[in-house]
Amino acid sequence: MNEPDSNPPPPANSAPPGDSAAARAADPSKDAALLVVDDSRSMRLALIRALNGLGFRNIIEAANGEMALQIAARTPPDLVLLDIVMPGLDGYEVCRRLRQMPGTAEVPIMFLSSLEEVQNKTRGFEVGANDYLTKPFDVLEVRARVRSLLKAKAHSDAVKEQIASELRVAREIQMGMLPHDFAPLEQAYGVSFGAVLEPAREVGGDLYGVCAGGPERLVIFLGDVSGKGIPASMFMVRAISLARLLAREVAEPERILARLNDELAADNPSGMFVTFLCAVFESKSGRLTIANGGHCRPVLLPAGEVPRWAVKHLGTALGFEPCLEFERTELTLRNGDALVLYSDGVSEAFNSQEECYGNDRLLTDSAGFAGQSAPAITAALLQKVRAFAGSAPQSDDIAILTLKVQQEKTEGTEKLSSGSPLPPFPSVQKTGEAA
Repeated sequence: MNEPDSNPPPPANSAPPGDSAAARAADPSKDAALLVVDDSRSMRLALIRALNGLGFRNIIEAANGEMALQIAARTPPDLVLLDIVMPGLDGYEVCRRLRQMPGTAEVPIMFLSSLEEVQNKTRGFEVGANDYLTKPFDVLEVRARVRSLLKAKAHSDAVKEQIASELRVAREIQMGMLPHDFAPLEQAYGVSFGAVLEPAREVGGDLYGVCAGGPERLVIFLGDVSGKGIPASMFMVRAISLARLLAREVAEPERILARLNDELAADNPSGMFVTFLCAVFESKSGRLTIANGGHCRPVLLPAGEVPRWAVKHLGTALGFEPCLEFERTELTLRNGDALVLYSDGVSEAFNSQEECYGNDRLLTDSAGFAGQSAPAITAALLQKVRAFAGSAPQSDDIAILTLKVQQEKTEGTEKLSSGSPLPPFPSVQKTGEAA
């Protein structure tokens, strides 16, 4: 018969700062925080005394399920020893809730109960317990099981720590492949840029690039690899490296996409693909030529006019099959015009009500960016998406690249014309047709 206990539990025993996960794997009892949950004070004290005698010093006790959940939420333990039959929340429900909390989802849980029927043990494992020991228990058996669970957790923590460290390095390498200093290109081509990339995980598959294709030819691109995480990031590295090389060799964006698609499709055993938008800006004439390989349509922000889509069609993503053709769209940018490229992490962002940000909202919000600089437009769009998503977790990588024509040309070039209006909608040509 359990003894109800209304007295609050004594404070946790103090412990020195913990070492790394690798050090804890060698000595699983070192600094391990144990949470003992039982409504019988005499049972808690007996168990704590036994654990103290085994070398465990950092032990926290809870007299009921609600108190255990509060303690675990505040300071997640390394192991939970949990009774089943308790007033209020029983041990099964406490275990289930612990598994739903991010901080304790993988913390080892061992039931200590007088219930010894098979169905009780089965239910315990079904709600997430790692072990089950019936009362009365043997001290040596408790020690062996506790040490085994702590050793397994310490090893798991060490592996996760190593993976996290490697992913941090991978993220630094990936971010280092993206352009950060746009000043030389901005001065040379009379434009300004604003860019941001926020992977949904440590590394991701979104990419963007800006590079000089010639004295009067600036190449910009943005892509989104299928999937997320490490596989997408590896494919992203391949795509961005090839795109940079092709941008210096090929003048037309539709031919850049065709060549890039052939290269990606030729050796693609994983079957991955990338949506890719490529644009070539000719600074002397203000002509912008765009080719789209299945990517989100960029937003055109003409100075003094309402935003609109810069292209009609999405096209086909790259990597599926070779020998594809891509449409070519031409328009003229005037001084003050801007072009916003983005990945579907923007247009397909969701809030906690599972509502999608969507293309209509994107165009409506873009109207408020009029007159802002390229970095300000990028930052404002990202803020709009974040505000819409609210507390909902980021479900996809987010990339935004804004180009704005706003400066006079440097020495040896002409000022961009601001007189000729844009056509009602861009003309469309197939690969190989005359420009």
